[in-house]
Order: sequence, then C-alpha cells, then structure tokens
Amino acid sequence: MIDAFSILWSDLTALKRRWPRYLLTTLMSPLLYLVAFGWGLGRGIDMNGTSYLDFVIPGIIALTAMTTSFNGAGTRLNVDRLYFKSFDECLMAPVELPSILLGKALIGVVRGILSSVAFLLVAFLIARHIQITLPFVLGLLLSCLTFAFLGVLAALLARSHEDMATFGSLILMPMTFLGGTFFSVSQVPFGLKMALYALPLTHSSLFLRAAALDQPLPWSSFLVLFLFFLLFLGGGMMALRRMSV
Repeated sequence: MIDAFSILWSDLTALKRRWPRYLLTTLMSPLLYLVAFGWGLGRGIDMNGTSYLDFVIPGIIALTAMTTSFNGAGTRLNVDRLYFKSFDECLMAPVELPSILLGKALIGVVRGILSSVAFLLVAFLIARHIQITLPFVLGLLLSCLTFAFLGVLAALLARSHEDMATFGSLILMPMTFLGGTFFSVSQVPFGLKMALYALPLTHSSLFLRAAALDQPLPWSSFLVLFLFFLLFLGGGMMALRRMSV
C-alpha cells in the first residue's frame, strides 16, 4: 500500500494545483443533466410515489462516479504512457506491479468521490428525500473503484489517444443513457432489460438509488458490481504484466 500511495502522490499533487477548475468542469455535465431531465422533461412525473427529481439524482451520481473515475484514471494514465512516456519509469522502479496498478487507479477513485460529493451537496439544496447511508457510501466507493480500474484497463490497452476516445464513444456513451440513469429498468421489455443488466452502470444506479431513497437494497446488484470490479482488476493486471515483459 505504501508503494501504491507513492504512485498516487504525484497525481494528487497535480490535482491539488487545479482542483477548483477541475470541480467546475466535472460538475457542468451532471448539473446540465439535472436541469434538463430533473426540472425539464421530468417535471410532474411520478415514479412509484417518488418525484422524478429525487429518482434521477442518484442515477446522475452513479453517472458522475463513472465518468470522472474512468477519465480521472484512464485519461491520466493514457497521457503519461503515450505522450510523456513517464509511465515507463514506474515500470522500471522497484515497485510491485499490483502497487502500480492500484496507485494509478486510486487517482480515479479520488476524483470520482470528489466530483460525486460536490454534486451531492448541490443536490441536497433541491432534493427532498435523498439520504446518505452506509450502503450508499459503500456503493459509491465500489462504483468509483470499478470504473477507475476500467479506465486503467482501457488506458493500458490503448495504442493511441484516439483509442481512448473510441472506447468512450462505444462503451461509456451507451451506458450513460441506457444504464438506468434517467429511467426505470423495470419498465423496459424483457430482452432489453437483460441487455441493460449486463452494464455495470445499471447496477451502480440501482443500488445507489435504493440506498438514497431508503428502498429495499438490491444486494445482487452490489455483488454484480463487485464482480465487474474483479474483472477489470484482473484484466488490468494481465495487461500490465504483458506490458512489463
């Protein structure tokens, strides 16, 4: 863990210098989603006794955790590896590969939690029934870990900066609008529902929404999200081992 935090420290130093600008830019998209869907299209819609505004806020938090954790870990590593070539120094350092992998993922976790908490503070000003419970905190932490390791895996597999953009367009963009963020997965046809349950963001949205609205917790979604975390962790480890040979 000490080696992992040593890897993380340089990224934290860069974030410390730019955190006001970082928060401003990362909050812009979720706030626009909140205004467009929560106050715009969703005005007057009732979701099984819950206002659409209260319904959509946990989904936007899950979406914020996904995008900021993925980009915070993946984009940073992609630039270090392909542009600055500084990632090669990490591979040559006397540091175990798991520590390198964890250190590079943790900056995504930090960025994801920072952005999600900042949006949550704004949401508290307008939402009526959002609750912060221990399951919510655990779900948010697991979501940030899962998508941070997905970002690291994508960055290790990318051969160019365009590959990261392609990954975002083909993977993150569909999850943004199909991962249960803005609608209830239970209301779609069975075949499409099964496809949506194959997306990690769907399970993040379901768990965070249930925890925030004091509904029965879908622990099966928490377990599936944990399995995605292990999958991305294992994939990143394999890619890193192949790169270090």
